[in-house]
Amino acid sequence: MSLPYTARERTGDEVSADRFRLMADKIEADPSLLEIPLANIARWLGNGHSARVRLEGWRTMIHDAQATEEGMTKLLFILRDQDWESVLWKDFSPFPGILNKEELKELSWTSAH
Repeated sequence: MSLPYTARERTGDEVSADRFRLMADKIEADPSLLEIPLANIARWLGNGHSARVRLEGWRTMIHDAQATEEGMTKLLFILRDQDWESVLWKDFSPFPGILNKEELKELSWTSAH
């Protein structure tokens, strides 16, 4: 039996958005996971990373999320949102390590190019 339509391949942007939504869900359920991006930021800055301003922006936002409900709401919104400003933040993400290998494998894609 064939489907009445052709299944469309998901774009990388769609998969990326799903990854960030899953990260937000995991952080919301376990805020201690915010130690992972903080450790990434510290390590990257310690290694002389050139994007100091962006990393410090993330560090401030994460500290705010740890300190207040409003800060957590803002962080989770950015991780789940697809507006241009949120996407700009996520273009330089310190969140590697939040998702495990199985989650990453499930939310992967390949380019047709």
